[in-house]
Amino acid sequence: MTTILDKELKRQVTVDGVDYTIAIDPDGVRVTGKSKRRPQVELRWRDLLSGDAALAVALNASLTQARQPATKPMTGQPARATKRVPKKLRR
Repeated sequence: MTTILDKELKRQVTVDGVDYTIAIDPDGVRVTGKSKRRPQVELRWRDLLSGDAALAVALNASLTQARQPATKPMTGQPARATKRVPKKLRR
């Protein structure tokens, strides 16, 4: 007889010398680095059963990667279109 999964179950696993926390709950599975807050991998049961698990993993990985900052918005006065003439040449 099996037990119904009605609350979160956490276990620790070591892979290649690195500790991870595995959390299994009624929504899915999360793999989080030990002492980290954000999961590195998160799979929902529905995605796993529908075959979209690989897509979900790829999407989560792309969302957690560091992104390049956007270009700095222009503030203040716009740049002048004409070049300045040096003071020596002005008269």
